[in-house]
Amino acid sequence: MKVKGHPDLLVGLGKPDDAGVMKITDDIALIQTLDFLTPITDSPFDFGRIAAANSLSDVYAMGGVPLTAMNIVCFSVDEFPEEVLAETLAGGLEKIHEAGAVLVGGHSVDDREFKYGLSVTGKVHPSRVLTNHGARDGDVLILTKPLGTGVLATAIKGKFADAKAVRILVETAATLNRGAAEVMARFHVTACTDVTGFGLVGHVLEMATGGKKNIVIHSRAVPLIEKAKEYAAMGLIPGGAYKTRGFCEHKISIGRSVEAVTVDLLFDPQTSGGLIIALPEAEARDCLDRMNDQGIFAAIIGEVSGGHIQGFVQIV
Repeated sequence: MKVKGHPDLLVGLGKPDDAGVMKITDDIALIQTLDFLTPITDSPFDFGRIAAANSLSDVYAMGGVPLTAMNIVCFSVDEFPEEVLAETLAGGLEKIHEAGAVLVGGHSVDDREFKYGLSVTGKVHPSRVLTNHGARDGDVLILTKPLGTGVLATAIKGKFADAKAVRILVETAATLNRGAAEVMARFHVTACTDVTGFGLVGHVLEMATGGKKNIVIHSRAVPLIEKAKEYAAMGLIPGGAYKTRGFCEHKISIGRSVEAVTVDLLFDPQTSGGLIIALPEAEARDCLDRMNDQGIFAAIIGEVSGGHIQGFVQIV
């Protein structure tokens, strides 16, 4: 199947990314994305907040600002009380408003498996579009949220997680990437993506492949959510982590000193994860300090090089 292109299509299926981008004028390009989830928490309101933050994240990853949102709902009144849907939508609306966007409508279907998310439209200057394939030799990588939401969600489903773990999961996944995006806009960012279902390594590999680079991840520098390592050591790893690792295996190398449980967390599929930002090393510390000053849990986790092998990730 051949998909028709367009001269004003800046980001499309030719180089898959977090969202599509279409140039409208010399000063405005529209960003379009959508995403939806099944519940990862027992609280409908918190589920709505998390799902909305997850959907909005793709606009931030492209360097843009969200403008409008439309609800995507799969719900059955035969399976759930209507209050569940009302609370979920209220949680989503809270995050839409926090992002400075406007809810303009939506669509629902009768489905026994509850799902919720958003279709989001954003804007960005055509010359400021960020993609996942622009990283340059010598860049360093900043991660703006700790890893472990997939492991915590698995622990919650298995009734192993305590109330504190649930609270940490919700706080992490419901946090917008808006603050991190606003800080990175002040620097010469070369590439950006967000960490979602493909895990940190999977999304870094997309950056390496798209930019034909070798990227090194320093495993001990990667921030982890409290309790995530403990639950991972118990074997509470989402099935998606193993699928991603199998898919990436031929394009990654793992140092012998890297703990097995840490490797599991590097592949852990994230819900509403942080941004992975590539930028020149000379600017990285200033960018990181500004994020940390704003309470953003960010860390420098790796670097980019041309290397002899292109489209490859080393975990050390």
